[in-house]
Amino acid sequence: MFKQITVFIENKPGRLAEVTGCLADAQINLHALSIADTSDFGILRLIVSEADRTMAILKEKGFMAQTTEVVAMAMGHRPGSLYKILCELERFDISVEYMYAFTSRLEEYDAIVIMRLENQEAAVNKLKDSGVLILGQKLLEDLNKD
Repeated sequence: MFKQITVFIENKPGRLAEVTGCLADAQINLHALSIADTSDFGILRLIVSEADRTMAILKEKGFMAQTTEVVAMAMGHRPGSLYKILCELERFDISVEYMYAFTSRLEEYDAIVIMRLENQEAAVNKLKDSGVLILGQKLLEDLNKD
């Protein structure tokens, strides 16, 4: 498990650019993101190279942000890969709060899915035992390499 940054931003032009601009100015690498909106605000979820530093910068700039522990799992970039993981979660009666995925430039992992799960620590142990490859902090270190 590792930290995801969640930023609450107003639904108005330029706000997303402000957040990503802060990261760019600080040379923080953005690995993955997801955005969902409501009528008044957006929920931006980020996987970044330096979570603690990102939080400090965003708070200094006046953004409302928080960290959340999420689970990253390796999956093949082929039909049925996500389905297999979701079947394991169903077998263990574990609910998915949200998820998003991205393809990887790393040779070891074709694609990576990020999930926030119900009873996350127990879920991780069950998934590991069933053969699902759970990725930790090393994933971020590997993504940060040139």
